[in-house]
Amino acid sequence: MTLSIESQNKLDAFWSHCVKNQYFNLGYPESADFNYTNLERFMRFSINNCGDWGEYCNYLLNSFEFEKEVMEYFATLFKIPFAESWGYITNGGTESNMFGCYLGREIFPDGTLYYSKDTHYSVAKIVKLLRIKSSVVESLPNGEVDYDDLMSKIARDNEKHPIIFANVGTTVRGAIDDIALIQQRLKEAGFRREDYYLHADAALSGMILPFVDDPQAYSFADGIDSIGVSGHKMIGSPIPCGIVVAKKKNVDRISVEIDYISAHDKTISGSRNGHTPLMMWEAVRSHSHESWVRRIERCLNLAEYAVERFQKAGINAWRNRNSITVVFPCPSEDVWKKHCLATSGDIAHLIVTAHHLDSSQIDRLIDDVIADRQANAA
Repeated sequence: MTLSIESQNKLDAFWSHCVKNQYFNLGYPESADFNYTNLERFMRFSINNCGDWGEYCNYLLNSFEFEKEVMEYFATLFKIPFAESWGYITNGGTESNMFGCYLGREIFPDGTLYYSKDTHYSVAKIVKLLRIKSSVVESLPNGEVDYDDLMSKIARDNEKHPIIFANVGTTVRGAIDDIALIQQRLKEAGFRREDYYLHADAALSGMILPFVDDPQAYSFADGIDSIGVSGHKMIGSPIPCGIVVAKKKNVDRISVEIDYISAHDKTISGSRNGHTPLMMWEAVRSHSHESWVRRIERCLNLAEYAVERFQKAGINAWRNRNSITVVFPCPSEDVWKKHCLATSGDIAHLIVTAHHLDSSQIDRLIDDVIADRQANAA
């Protein structure tokens, strides 16, 4: 394979762009402090994890052994016995959430999926793809689901088997739905635990809550049926990916035997990236629990620093408990474009991720927001 000079120059220019902007994003939750050079040698191979990592597959270039160990790690992290769990490395949060919703629909084919207005936009796509009944629930001002509206809509629909989509860290406000309260309200309404399905979208906060002193509910021990977390967010990965963990007894309902690879497939995508399990394996093997704690603590401290600096300047900034997402009034377009902020309506947010080792980038943003506020007030 030989590129023309023009094509080579285009690649070189893109390389320079990536180097310049690698640590720049403040509005999006990707951690950029990873180093997987140890795995670059495997890029010469077509590693395909088709089928179930727990079974023999006739396609030998797979990373099943590594994927299994990753899933064992996350089963422990999310407090479910490994033998009672099953999951896999997905292409990202959307596939992880689709897998959870798929399981809920298979258990309750006529059930309605309930999700809040602050839920990630991909869930609306999932609803269409799965052709599942759904109902959008109001959100509280901090981004949590409105628990009264949730119960009101379940009662309105006379739903016998609700499928609950809970957020463990919403996209814009970093809000965490109260999983314990949801189950309490359902119990008070006469639902037995086996009458409903509860999926947790923990794309970002799934790698925060296990490492803080006073976490909100997030695990199987807290009553969830499945959970998804992103690999390219707090963990960090050059390739978007996710991890989904579910109860094995529920996953067994969707297993399909594929004769030409001599294996069963329980996944959504079938042929799967075999390189991302290697990256997740190296990430979890190269970080101790204590190093994750320090990593998360630094992010939370910097997020609180940002809130305090904003508020000292008279700007109404805030964050939810155990959240690295700082919400504040949306500045002018020049400012949010300059700092790659995510905006929604009249608010914007910054997200402190692991490559922010000090407050310098945060300070530059806040200085610009203050100057922008003063200019607009003049």
